[in-house]
Amino acid sequence: MEEHELGRSLARRDERTIHLIKVLHKKAGDEFEAGILGGNCGTGRIEKINFDGSIFVTINADRPPPPRLRLRVAIAFVRPIQLRRIFRDLSSMGVSSIDLFGTDLGEKSYKDTKLLGDGGAHAALVEGAVQSRDTIIPPITVYDHLEKWLTERPWEKDRSRLPLLVSMDNVRPEGSLFHMAVTSRPAVIAIGPERGWSDRERDLFEKAGFMRLSMGTRPLRTETACIAASILAMEKTEENI
Repeated sequence: MEEHELGRSLARRDERTIHLIKVLHKKAGDEFEAGILGGNCGTGRIEKINFDGSIFVTINADRPPPPRLRLRVAIAFVRPIQLRRIFRDLSSMGVSSIDLFGTDLGEKSYKDTKLLGDGGAHAALVEGAVQSRDTIIPPITVYDHLEKWLTERPWEKDRSRLPLLVSMDNVRPEGSLFHMAVTSRPAVIAIGPERGWSDRERDLFEKAGFMRLSMGTRPLRTETACIAASILAMEKTEENI
């Protein structure tokens, strides 16, 4: 077996087995799209279906995963059920990194979510990657508070190019994300809780070099604002090309 070709058995109750046999109706000898988490994409093949319902598959992972978007998304803590959907959708979009932080007006108990420690966040990221035929999931970094995130400035670790810094703000915006000029720069976007930013946090953003931009006048759920802002940022930074 060559280095790029992998083989393994999957149990009958493995969700991958169920999807291949029950959903896709694959049989022995059939091929399917596959990949190695954290590695290459490629093609899989069902070599054998055993009497106990388990299957033996081989994977030829011979091509690189899709390129990452040069888009870092920072989010205030929200309800765990919302957070899981945000992780899934941002992973599906291929963002480079996801940051979480507490805020002045956000619900403090949301920071105690078990999602980040019980495997739920990882499962959501993998689900999003599978949806978009990707094998790379974005790293999640947690900061106790927005001020710590702004002080550490994690986006500066990539010195390739100065990013566009945007905080989404429909209450006291300086402009509109819709009307922002197209740029080839990478982007960092920050999305607050549904109660919005405090005036203290707006001052912090201003001192850190962020533009406060809106997406209209309607208050949006954090998960809606997060995905909408990410899509607009992709378009404005030419990441859709």
